[in-house]
Amino acid sequence: MRSTDAMLPPLRPKEVPVGQRRGGLGWGALALLLLLVAPVATAQTANPAYDKIVDATIARYHLPGIAVGVIENGQVVYTRTAGETIAGSGEKITPRTLFKIASNSKAMTTALLGRLVDQGKLRWDDPVTKYLPQFRMNDPWVTANMRVADLLTHSSSLPEGGGDLMLWPEPNAFTRADIIHGLAFIKPGYSFRSQYQYDNLLYVVAGEVAAAAGGAPYETLMRREVFEPLHLDRCQVGAWNRDTVGDVATPHRRDGGRNVPIPEATAIPAITSAPAGGIRCDLTDMLSWARNWLVPTHAQLQWLSPVQRDVLQAPHMLIPVSKQRRAWDNTHVMAYGYGWRMADVDGEWSVWHTGTLNGMYSMLALLPDRKSGFVFMINGEADDARTVLGEVLMKHFTAPGDSRDVRWYADALEQQAKQRPAASSAPDTSAQRPASTAELARWSGQYRDPWFGDITLCPRDGKMHFAAAKSPTLAGTVMRLGDRYLVHWDDGELDAWLDFHAATGDQPITLRMAKLDPLGDFSSDYEDLDFQRIGTCHP
Repeated sequence: MRSTDAMLPPLRPKEVPVGQRRGGLGWGALALLLLLVAPVATAQTANPAYDKIVDATIARYHLPGIAVGVIENGQVVYTRTAGETIAGSGEKITPRTLFKIASNSKAMTTALLGRLVDQGKLRWDDPVTKYLPQFRMNDPWVTANMRVADLLTHSSSLPEGGGDLMLWPEPNAFTRADIIHGLAFIKPGYSFRSQYQYDNLLYVVAGEVAAAAGGAPYETLMRREVFEPLHLDRCQVGAWNRDTVGDVATPHRRDGGRNVPIPEATAIPAITSAPAGGIRCDLTDMLSWARNWLVPTHAQLQWLSPVQRDVLQAPHMLIPVSKQRRAWDNTHVMAYGYGWRMADVDGEWSVWHTGTLNGMYSMLALLPDRKSGFVFMINGEADDARTVLGEVLMKHFTAPGDSRDVRWYADALEQQAKQRPAASSAPDTSAQRPASTAELARWSGQYRDPWFGDITLCPRDGKMHFAAAKSPTLAGTVMRLGDRYLVHWDDGELDAWLDFHAATGDQPITLRMAKLDPLGDFSSDYEDLDFQRIGTCHP
């Protein structure tokens, strides 16, 4: 049964933007006000309690580099940077080092939309098709009823991570137009507005809604409407050059107990995923961004009205509370706003988001009633490190007498990992071998999925090779493991099962895929693919 609009709180009347009010501020007064939003200084600020937490996290997880900042009662009281931009390079992390903030970009995208609402160019309850007439979901009813607000709450009916293979791995050739086209072919995972399932594609769509309403590309609007007025001077979106900008953290992966850099080109291209997770910022700008929410100046309240601030950080979709969160934080309610998560932690209200991209992890957390919070960014594999550091920093505010430290939480996570059922982990692939071209001859050819596009499964160098037309990183060798086939990617992506199905009647040969590790990254959404063979291999 489809949910109704009653699930979301009623929208408040729009405020008239300052520039449209009679008797508004003159340019001189407005310029003076804008000076009040200058970036906060982030010279290294020592604090033994915080140093102990950060040092313990670095030591436990062997992090290549990290930048941390803490705000108490509206003031930055602690900053710390440690490690290197590239492991072994001697180039130190500084408060000006750029990190990928990944999904923390979503709150910047929703702030941009809020600006457009304040300006009268957009309404949260407008249908998406008002701005993007070509927009289609799999269900026509959902298409007709999808509002701008529905793009932001992860309750659209898309399965978790649905269509993320059009965004990652990078680089790829999928455009935002491809994503809008492909949405119609992704089958729903649940009823519209009935539950929370995290997705990224609809934030890309939201960026295109902003572009249509604002009359400029998303990247132009982000710089003009968010970065410039808030003096987020180092934040980058769109195309830019690492050497020109300078001081950029490189992502890392763990391999054999070492932090191995994941190379990036000097010329950073504009990426399709920017509205969902493509912005980079430094510690200084992230602390300024956080203080804008905790202790906004008068000028910042003109930049984004209190009405829209409340809308962005209000609960719009409930999120199930995990057993771990109940046990660790005594959490009763968890929800998603527009680009923000929120929950009660030890009786205090928290608003936060995390960011994850290959080799980069981040977290921004706010305690609005205390006007306090923290931010940190890591340029390495740091899933557990982020969980532990975020938990201990949060407890510093919500449960200062709690004796559980970095070691306690790290040990607890390790114990949980050991207790996971063996059936839920990836199979042992040590016995895999390259599948022969002869045994796969009947399955070879060109295949097409309606949203992912074309792939080839053809002989090359005596082996059967898988190659995706628009995602060059998804290329690898077909292997045999027992009586099943899998593709082992050349560039280390999450390997996938290949399950072939013979032609029946007028139906061609089909190919379905699935993650080798059922607990693997949901953005590797192989399960949503449905390939049909459309031709043979070219000589």
